[in-house]
Amino acid sequence: MLLSLAAQRRVLFLGGKGGVGKTTVASATALAAARAGRRVLVVSTDPAHNLGHLWAQRVGDRITPLGDGAGGRLDGLEIDPDATTDQHLREVGHTLKRLMPGHLAGEVDKHMELSRRSPGTHEAAVLERMTELVEKGLRDYDLVVFDTAPSGHTARLMALPEVMTAWTDGLLRRRESSEQLGAAMRGLDAPSILGTPQPRDPIQERDQDIRSILLRRRDRLAGLRAVLTDAEVASFAIVLAAERLPVLETIELHRELTRTGVEVGALVVNKRSPGDRGDFLARRRAVEDQHLITLREALPAVPLQELPLGQEDVVGPAALERFAQLL
Repeated sequence: MLLSLAAQRRVLFLGGKGGVGKTTVASATALAAARAGRRVLVVSTDPAHNLGHLWAQRVGDRITPLGDGAGGRLDGLEIDPDATTDQHLREVGHTLKRLMPGHLAGEVDKHMELSRRSPGTHEAAVLERMTELVEKGLRDYDLVVFDTAPSGHTARLMALPEVMTAWTDGLLRRRESSEQLGAAMRGLDAPSILGTPQPRDPIQERDQDIRSILLRRRDRLAGLRAVLTDAEVASFAIVLAAERLPVLETIELHRELTRTGVEVGALVVNKRSPGDRGDFLARRRAVEDQHLITLREALPAVPLQELPLGQEDVVGPAALERFAQLL
């Protein structure tokens, strides 16, 4: 089921509660898609990265080939939140210094340093990087698989494009009102003479630069939101364990994602206990069954796939190949 969902989309997000096996499922899905001949990029947005550990190789914050590349192409990348935030603040600081008087450069640096520790800075930086990777993925790959951070962080991240687009639109409206008022005041102070060229107004030019920057940002965020909310292009699979807290968190995450317009295309119940391996595991299986009844009652329309508890750790391409066969 999960492979079918991935085959029909260009962007696939996998998320859920921490420790349920999101990275394993994301990597196995990406590997299976690559084996089917597709060009695939798997991206980890979780600050506690496991992608490199799972593949038994160094990945880091750069596109890195994974496996032997047989069939199609499989690359991986772990977003470094600190490096991403630093780069984001450098770019913002450079833009501010270009738009402001030179004697305020020191104040810009102080503001950027304070912003580094401000709430939302990390999320905004990761969102910018995710936008770049979605754009690159749609241009250079057939499928991008995002291995996301635990549920609460991911829900906020998925909602950010809508929030920041609205915020940017508000800034643009206020700038337009300010520009109109400024133009009216300049007209009163220095009426133009017909046929006489008027000197360039540095304030007006700065305002136009700011407007251009805001428009580019709005359009880029709107483009990301269009991808996230297009069920024919992108989907979200929630990975969980058949336990009380992961089930309740899954129901809440589904509510948050659908509220922002993101399709939840699959529920993947990982590490299901076998019911025929002794009394202990049989009782454990019965408890899990009760939790899954709660899940199905809350989300009856979302396709559900169960994956068994394995006898070994999934580490390296060979183990991922075997795990992918369960999908």
